[in-house]
Amino acid sequence: SGQLALTASSRLTTCISLVAIQGVALAFLPLFSREGLNLRTLFLAGLVAIMKGLVFPRLLARAVRDANVRREVEPFVGYGASILIGGFLLAISFWIGNRLPLPVSTSTSTLVVPGAIGAILTGLFLITSRRKAVTQVLGYLVMENGIAAFGLAAVPEIPLLIEFGILLDVCVGVFVMAIMIWHISREFDHIDTDQLSALKG
Repeated sequence: SGQLALTASSRLTTCISLVAIQGVALAFLPLFSREGLNLRTLFLAGLVAIMKGLVFPRLLARAVRDANVRREVEPFVGYGASILIGGFLLAISFWIGNRLPLPVSTSTSTLVVPGAIGAILTGLFLITSRRKAVTQVLGYLVMENGIAAFGLAAVPEIPLLIEFGILLDVCVGVFVMAIMIWHISREFDHIDTDQLSALKG
């Protein structure tokens, strides 16, 4: 599973690639929704694939290059423990997903909903267990992917305007975070968020 690989990998470029693959996979979900294949779902799938599979990864990869950092060296939670926690979160997500009453009965929802819950939990775990700002941004993206997948599975009739608004919010958030990572690296020669506590007082 890509989510388990994210908890196990220390290479930031590998993590960025994994999140990009997850984003492209998410882009295909509208094509299998209740609406089926039409101009609206094709346009939405193409837009999400471009943004999450190309634009966001390039922004983060450039931030990594500018910060001159390649690995998450000393996370708050070690990688061995992270794999165990990731597996536990995945099991919990399937337990919740199989017992959660949903207003849809599509064949894809049996896997999409547990996977979406797992992505949300994994994203939260990455945000809280990693030191590097880049990895925390990736956790934010994974969590947003999970929320979007859950929304598509549970409420497939979401208006296109709302979907565009959510995507725009994510785009602005990632863009701002990439700029912040670059500024943090330039001012402090690192992107470890825990060391920013030195600014207090």
